[in-house]
Amino acid sequence: MTTAYVLQAEDVAIHYGGVKALDGVELTLKKGQIRGLIGPNGAGKSTVIDAITGRRRLTRGRVLLDGEDVSALGAVERRQRGLSRSFQRTSIFSGMTVRRQVELASHQMGMADSGADADAVLEELDLARLSCMVAEDLGYGEQRRLDLALALVGRPKLLMLDEPMAGLSVKESHDLARHLQALTSRWEVSVLLVEHDMDVVFGISDAITVFELGRVIASGDPASVRSDARVREAYLGSAA
Repeated sequence: MTTAYVLQAEDVAIHYGGVKALDGVELTLKKGQIRGLIGPNGAGKSTVIDAITGRRRLTRGRVLLDGEDVSALGAVERRQRGLSRSFQRTSIFSGMTVRRQVELASHQMGMADSGADADAVLEELDLARLSCMVAEDLGYGEQRRLDLALALVGRPKLLMLDEPMAGLSVKESHDLARHLQALTSRWEVSVLLVEHDMDVVFGISDAITVFELGRVIASGDPASVRSDARVREAYLGSAA
C-alpha cells in the first residue's frame, strides 16, 4: 500500500489497570522529516517510543510502518523492517573498536556487505577517522555518535531517538543535531526525537508534538506549537 507516511500511530493507548500511560495518541511522520516530542517528565514520551518499537503491548490502536500494520510484530521484527531506535543510555561496547562493533551490528542485520554498510555509516557520522579506536577511549560526544551509528546500520527508514543530547556540551549537541539534519536529507531517514534541549528541538524539527499525562495536547510546526497557550502553560513557560 502506497502512503505518504513512514509512520502512522493511530489511537495508540497503553493502560495499566486504571493508569493511562498513553491514551488515544495520534502521530504521523513523513519521509525525511524530523518530529520532536516534548513534554514534562512522565508525560509519556519514552512510552510512545516503546509502543511504536514493539517494547510495550498496546491496549488499543495500531502502528503502521510504510503503510504496513506492524502492531502484532515484536521489536526485532520491526527493526528488520526498518524501524530503529536508540536509548537514553548508550548501548556501545566499551572494549571493542569503533569499526568492529558497527560492522558486527550490520552483520546482525543481515547486510550482504556489512563492511561497506559500516563504512558508509561511519563516514556519515564523522567516525571513520576513529575506526580503530576502542570505544571507551572516545569522548562522550563521540560515544553518542557511535551509539547513533549502531542504530543506523542497515539503512533504517525510521529512527527513534530518546534523549540523544543528554550529557552533551552545547557544541556537541549542535554537532549531533547537524548530523541528524544531514541524515534526513541525504539518507531520507525519518526521525522521531525525544529531547529536553528546546534549542535543538525547535531548531531542527519540521514538526513538534507535545505530550501531557499520556495525551497529545498540541501538534504542528515549531512556530505554531511555540505560540500555543496551553503548551506555554503546561511546559515551555519562560522558554517560549
